[in-house]
Amino acid sequence: MKNPIQNILSDDTYSTLLHLGLLNKKAIRDIEIKRSFIALRKSGISSADAIERVLAQYPYLQFDTLRKIIYSVKIEEEMNAC
Repeated sequence: MKNPIQNILSDDTYSTLLHLGLLNKKAIRDIEIKRSFIALRKSGISSADAIERVLAQYPYLQFDTLRKIIYSVKIEEEMNAC
C-alpha cells in the first residue's frame, strides 16, 4: 500500500506503523476515496459520474456509504483551502 498521507508521515514511518497495525486502515481508505473523487471532479466529471467511478474501485461499499464518505470526510487539502 502506498503512503496516501505523505504530507503527514514519511514513507518509512508509514510502513512501520502499518506493519505494527497502528494505523486506521478505514480512515486511510476514506482519505483515498475523497482524493479520488476530488481529482475526478477537477477533471470535469459530474458528481454522479465521479461517485460511480469511485464506486467501481470499491465495489464492496454501498452507494450511500460512499456518498457519506465523500461529503463528510475532511482531508488536509480542504482544511488548508479555508
